[in-house]
Amino acid sequence: MGVPEPLAERMSMAEQHEYLRTRFSRRTMIRGGAVTLGAVTGGAFVPGATARAAVPTARTAPAAEAVDGAHVAPFGRHLAYGADPRTEMTVSWQVPVAVKKPFLRIGAHPGDLSRTIDAEVRTLFTPAGIGASGNHTQYYVHARLSRLKPGRTHYYGVGHQGFDPAAPHLLGTLGTFTTAPAHKAPFTFTAFGDEGVGYHGLANNILLLGQNPAFHLHAGDIAYADPSGSGRTSDTGFDSRIWDQFLARTESVARSVPWMPAYGNHDMEAWYSPNGYGGEEARWTLPDNGPDKKNLPGVYSFVHGNTAVVSLDANDISFEIPANLGISGGTQTKWLEAQLKKYRASRDVDFIVVFFHHCAYCTSTAHASEGGVRQEWVPLFEKYTVDLVVNGHNHQYERTDVIKGNKVAKKLPIGGTAYPETEGVVYVTAGAAGRSLYAFSAPLSYEGNEHDVDSVASFVNVEGGKQNETVAWSRVRYLDYSFLRVDVTPAPKGHLATLTVRGIAESGDQVDHFTVVRRAK
Repeated sequence: MGVPEPLAERMSMAEQHEYLRTRFSRRTMIRGGAVTLGAVTGGAFVPGATARAAVPTARTAPAAEAVDGAHVAPFGRHLAYGADPRTEMTVSWQVPVAVKKPFLRIGAHPGDLSRTIDAEVRTLFTPAGIGASGNHTQYYVHARLSRLKPGRTHYYGVGHQGFDPAAPHLLGTLGTFTTAPAHKAPFTFTAFGDEGVGYHGLANNILLLGQNPAFHLHAGDIAYADPSGSGRTSDTGFDSRIWDQFLARTESVARSVPWMPAYGNHDMEAWYSPNGYGGEEARWTLPDNGPDKKNLPGVYSFVHGNTAVVSLDANDISFEIPANLGISGGTQTKWLEAQLKKYRASRDVDFIVVFFHHCAYCTSTAHASEGGVRQEWVPLFEKYTVDLVVNGHNHQYERTDVIKGNKVAKKLPIGGTAYPETEGVVYVTAGAAGRSLYAFSAPLSYEGNEHDVDSVASFVNVEGGKQNETVAWSRVRYLDYSFLRVDVTPAPKGHLATLTVRGIAESGDQVDHFTVVRRAK
C-alpha cells in the first residue's frame, strides 16, 4: 500500500497506517494533485472511538451525484451469524452509489415480508495514491436481525428508497437463510482459506453450495485486495475494488449460507486503521463477543447445535509476519482459554472446532508452521482436547496425524478415527480455495494415491527466523484446489457423537476422510 520495503520490514501495522496518513496529508495531496482536497481530510470507515471522525461525509469524499434509487441494484449479499446463531443473523450487502433509507424485509414466505428493519450504511473511501483503485467509494449496508425463531427458514429482501424487494417484479431478488436449531441435530459445515478472485474460487463455491452447509468458515486471506500481505512496496498493487468483485462473486453462496471469516495477513489493510482492520469492519458484521473488538474484530465464537466454533486472529501471535504481533497484549490467549474451558464444561457442547489463518502444523515449502501458534495456543488445544483445528495460509491441503506434545500421539490413516478425549488434536490446512498453489517437499499422499513416508523435512517460523525441523506427523498431502466438509452427527447422552471430516477436491473427488469421536454429554 505504498510503504517502502525497508521501512515496512521494521514497521508495525499501526506504524504503517500512520506513515500512509502522514504521507497522504492535505499538503502532499494539494502539491501532488493526486486526490481531491476533501478526500484526504478523513478517508475511511474505522470503527471505535478514535475513528468516528474518519467516517467519510460530504466533505471527506467526492460528492455523489443524485441517482434514482429505482436504477440502483444491491449486490454482494453476505450473511453472518450473531452471537446466538439460533436467533441472530446479520444480512450485509453493497450498493454501487449512495442510496436513501436502505432497509431489509423479512418474513416466513415470499408473500409475507411485512417486517422491515432499517439498515446501517458504512462508507469506505480510498483516495488516489493508496494503491491502484484511486478515489473509490464503497457503500456497505448491514441489517442486524434478532429474536428470530430457531431452526426456521426465513425469506428476506434488501432495498432502499426506490427499490422495494417486495415489488412483484423484484421478487426474484429475494434470498433465504436458516437459523441454527434449538436442539442437537445433524448438520454439515464447510471450510477453506486463501480464496481471492478467480475461476478456482468460483468453482469451489459452486461445489460447496452443493454440500448444503449450515455455515461456512473462511480461514483468512479472503479477497487479496492487498496482494503482498505485509505492507511492502508491492502493496502499491492494493486495489479496494477487488472487494467489489469478491463479494459479487461469492453472493451465490453467501446470500444463503452464513459466511464466517477469520482474518489473515492479506486482510490487514494499513490505510484504513492502525490495526489494519478498518476496511474489514466496514465490510463484515461478525459476532461481537470477542475479547478486544477495537484491535481484534475477527475474534469471536458461536455454538451451532452441539458444536462450538472459535475464530482466532493469528496475526496477533505471528513471528513470520509480525505487523500486528502482540496487538492484544495477551488478552486473546486469555480469552481463548476461558472460551475453551466454558465450552468443555457446557452440557450442550460436545465438539469444539477452532479456525484461524496461520498454520500450527504444515510442511509447505512456502510458510510451513507458525511457532507463535505452537507456543501460545497449541498447549490450550491439548489441555481442553479441541476436536479439530482448521487453518489456511499455505495454499494446499494437508492433514496431520493425532498430535500431542508436538509429536505423533497416534497415526491417523485415511479413513481412521481419532478420540481427542484421550489421544490428542488433529490439524487440517485447507488453504487451497483459489489462489496459486504452493508446494510440498515430500511426495503427495491422498485418498486413492497414498504414499506414506516416515519423515518430512520442513521448518517452523520462530522469533528471529526459520528453524528447520524433521516431522513425522504429515499424513495427507494434496496439491490442488479443494475445501473441507464436516458432517456433525450428535448422539444421545453417553453414546458416541461424530465429526466426519472430508477433503473435497475442486473436481468433486474425495481426497481425504477421517472421523473424530467423542462421548455425548
